[in-house]
Amino acid sequence: MKILILRFSSIGDIVLTTPVLRCLKKQLPNAEIHFATKASFKNIVEPNTNIDKRFYLQNSLNDLVKQLRAEQYDVIIDLHNNLRTLIVKLQLKAPSFSFNKLNFKKWLAVNLKLEVLPKQHIVDRYIGAAKYLGVKNDSEGLDYFFTPGEKIDPHELPLTHIHGFVAVAIGALHNTKKLPVEKIISICKKIKAPIILLGGKEDAEIGEAIKNAVGITVFNGCGKFTLSESASILQLAKKVVTHDTGLMHIAAALKKDITSIWGNTVPQFGMYPYFGSKEKYADKYHLNSHLFEVKGLSCRPCSKIGFDKCPKKHFKCMMLQNEDDIAAEINGIK
Repeated sequence: MKILILRFSSIGDIVLTTPVLRCLKKQLPNAEIHFATKASFKNIVEPNTNIDKRFYLQNSLNDLVKQLRAEQYDVIIDLHNNLRTLIVKLQLKAPSFSFNKLNFKKWLAVNLKLEVLPKQHIVDRYIGAAKYLGVKNDSEGLDYFFTPGEKIDPHELPLTHIHGFVAVAIGALHNTKKLPVEKIISICKKIKAPIILLGGKEDAEIGEAIKNAVGITVFNGCGKFTLSESASILQLAKKVVTHDTGLMHIAAALKKDITSIWGNTVPQFGMYPYFGSKEKYADKYHLNSHLFEVKGLSCRPCSKIGFDKCPKKHFKCMMLQNEDDIAAEINGIK
C-alpha cells in the first residue's frame, strides 16, 4: 500500500502530524509512507525516519500534482484540509480521508464565545483521519528528528550557561500571541537561572533589548541558530518558556518541562503541549505543562490564529498576565 500524507504548513502543525506518521509506519509495516509539504519546511521533514518519500511544494501546485500523480497512491490522508489539498485530491483521484478542522465550532467560539469545542487534542483528530486504515494512537507523543550535524554542543554555550539554563522562546507568527517586551523583561529579571532567548532573525532586535535590560544572565540566541540547533537548545534546557508557537510543540516532542503563555488563542482549540499517554484534557494538563492565560475576558479568543494588533486596542490577554506567578512557576516555587 502506498499512502500520501498532506500537510503544507507550518512548523508546529507538521510536528503535530508525527504521531500519525509513526503509527502508520509501525502498524502498517508493508505500507510506503509519502509526505507532501512546502519546500520551506524541508528541514523538519527530511530527517523523519517514518517517511519513505518526500515531495515539496515550491512555486507551482500543478508541478507538485504531476510528481504525485506518477506515484499512483492507494490512499491519501489530508491533514491540512484546505483548498489546495482539495485540488490535489481531486487531481489524484485516490480514496482520501481528511481530519476535521472544526471550523464552524471555532467560529462559534471566536465570534459568539460558545464553549462548543470538544475536549480533544488536534493529534487525536489527525489520528482519526487514519482510523479507516485500522490505525490507532500509540500514545507515545510527538517526534522531532534532528538534522545531522545541527545539534549544539553544550560546551559551545557561554560559560555562564553550561551548567544549566532556561530557554525562553520570545517569537510567534502573530503579535497577539506574544508578550509585550516589557513583560518578557520583567519575567526574565525574576528567573533565578541563566537564560537563552530563542527566536528568528526578526526577533533579534527585541532579544538584544531584553539582554541589555536584564544583564549577563541572558544570552540572545535569536537569529543565531537553525531550527535544529534551536531544538537542541530546547533539549539541553532545564525548562522551556514559550508562547503558543512551533517551538512549544518541538519542546513537547522533546518531553521538556514547558511553561506556555497564551494571548488571543486558547488551549481549547486543541493545540496545547502534547505528551501522549500522560496527556490530560480540559483543565487537567500534563504535569510538565504549565499554562498561563487570562481567563474571563469577554473578547477572548478573538481569533483562531492571531492579529498584528489587538482588535480592542487594550491587549488585556497579555497585559494582565502576572509576571510574578509565571516566574515563580519557572523557579519551581509551589
